[in-house]
Amino acid sequence: MSNRLDGKIAVVTGGNSGIGLATAQQFVAEGAFVYISGRRQAELDTALKTLDGNGKAVQGDVSNLADLDRLFDQIREEQGKLDIVFANAGSGQFAPLGEITEEQFDSQYAVNVKGLLFTVQKALPLLGQGSSIILNASIAASNGIENLSVYSSTKAAVRSFARTWTADLKGRGIRVNAISPGVIVTPGYDLLLGKENIPAFVDFMKTQIPLGRVGLESEIAKAVAFLASDDASYITGIELTVDGGMNQV
Repeated sequence: MSNRLDGKIAVVTGGNSGIGLATAQQFVAEGAFVYISGRRQAELDTALKTLDGNGKAVQGDVSNLADLDRLFDQIREEQGKLDIVFANAGSGQFAPLGEITEEQFDSQYAVNVKGLLFTVQKALPLLGQGSSIILNASIAASNGIENLSVYSSTKAAVRSFARTWTADLKGRGIRVNAISPGVIVTPGYDLLLGKENIPAFVDFMKTQIPLGRVGLESEIAKAVAFLASDDASYITGIELTVDGGMNQV
């Protein structure tokens, strides 16, 4: 395994499961020390055991600014710096236009937009020249997916942030990029679709994806690790789509 992240300090929000945990594991495998955050302490404790002693878990909700302050205060006290931010925490719900509730709107924007924005903003004082920020967007930002308008709009905002923050930070040598996963069956799909519906969903999606399969959490993690590393030192402001070709043909 490459040591291209050797000595780097990283933070992954929503790092207790799914793409976040897979990315934290990839960062550790490539030499980084990783802070993971998430809302559920029990899941964080389990996730931390997979990081081989090269990480810490800090419980918190990204939509709660006091929780974010506590996370970055701990990183400041223990490390004094931060090299990589993977703003990954997110949530989604299906609802057709005409049935969207205020709670559904507020909860998704609170995490996917507000939480992501303040995660990055509060990390900025710890980031130096050559640091990397990766935002978890989605191919949903580019597609008109039925019953998913609120979630899709939040991810369109994330894609926009990658562009505007690249402009904002151009004088500091900090790179900002978005990763847009395709169909990756994470634990979040259990809540979104219902566990019993996932096999049929996967079988259908296979017919829509040129590579003929859904993706793996580890495949997104490797792409994020690339964007975090110096191998991507001349890449900023982009959306890296990792979707088996689904959005491309």
